[in-house]
Amino acid sequence: MSYVEIPGAKVPIRMWTDPASVEEGALQQLRNVATLPWIKGLAVMPDVHYGKGATVGSVIAMRGAVCPAAVGVDIGCGMSAVKTSLTANDLPGDLSRLRSKIEQAIPVGRGMHDDPVDPGRLHGFATAGWEDFWGRFDGVADSVKFRHERAGKQMGTLGSGNHFVEVCTDTTGSVWLMLHSGSRNIGKELAEHHIGVAQKLPHNQGLVDRDLAVFIADTPQMAAYRNDLFWAQEYAKYNRSIMMALLKDVVRKEFKKAKPTFEPEISAHHNYVAEERYDGMDLLVTRKGAIRAGSGDYGIIPGSMGTGSYIVKGLGNEKAFNSASHGAGRRMSRNAAKRRFSTKDLEEQTRGVECRKDSGVVDEIPGAYKPIEQVIDQQRDLVEVVAKLKQVVCVKG
Repeated sequence: MSYVEIPGAKVPIRMWTDPASVEEGALQQLRNVATLPWIKGLAVMPDVHYGKGATVGSVIAMRGAVCPAAVGVDIGCGMSAVKTSLTANDLPGDLSRLRSKIEQAIPVGRGMHDDPVDPGRLHGFATAGWEDFWGRFDGVADSVKFRHERAGKQMGTLGSGNHFVEVCTDTTGSVWLMLHSGSRNIGKELAEHHIGVAQKLPHNQGLVDRDLAVFIADTPQMAAYRNDLFWAQEYAKYNRSIMMALLKDVVRKEFKKAKPTFEPEISAHHNYVAEERYDGMDLLVTRKGAIRAGSGDYGIIPGSMGTGSYIVKGLGNEKAFNSASHGAGRRMSRNAAKRRFSTKDLEEQTRGVECRKDSGVVDEIPGAYKPIEQVIDQQRDLVEVVAKLKQVVCVKG
């Protein structure tokens, strides 16, 4: 489908989904965003759903301003995927050992490494810029500086919620490695710190929603936010890179005879800010639950833990600010999913996938998400499908 346009106070709201299918709370958030004095455009992805301040699945373009809540609290959250030389025929019938080895190598939930991972000991990991990156930690907000040791031990860890590590096969039988994670708690703390700062600024006092507080260009508050924001985005990217290196090492050891090789990584943020130019204007574009889909850009759009995912290539649709959805998107809250579904439902909906099937992950059950095929179909003018993947192993945070 192409987009549907509905009226907004300052700009029209372009939606790559049926507005009638979007819950009222999310629609009101979109109307609120469209009232911001600095806004130049608003695009809504098919996986849109209610979030804090700004909806998940929204792309907001502003001139001379940025809204921290339009980035999301898990700054730099995103995905990485790698195609391997392995095929489905190389996989054992029982995948429980492989899942166990992955869980041993990559801490999940609130877990962290006993000691920071030494990137110099990881096979093929590019360490250029590593020391400079950590050196800039001392320049981030004072409220999180004292957590340097924790940030180091969390680097290369999965986190919780909808974060995951997967082994997948595509329709040709090739094996892929894929993971989804962010900046761990350090990015969340930075985001919440700056949202609090923004809410106290004079120019934000008349907004319809205080969670939409913005920073204005050429102010010390904006400079401080962008410094911390870009550092956290880099942290998230390094985090995914280290996890992928750890995951590759597991695969090398478990499939020694096959001598697996790996194609270049596909990596994409879906909670971030970028400087981009549209209609002759330099804009700050925030993608919250959305990926960049410029012409030729590779991206990853995952479904749930039982339905599979898509590798896509962007078509460069400027009406959507060169963006696409970041996943299937939730169709019910975590609490609603826990009330509606049981562990028996989880077992049925993840049949054939080596994964946790206990009450701790019922809120991530496939039934809590929108159908991924429908979400892909609604953005045929934003991306083209390169590969369809189906997970055989899923490690949940």
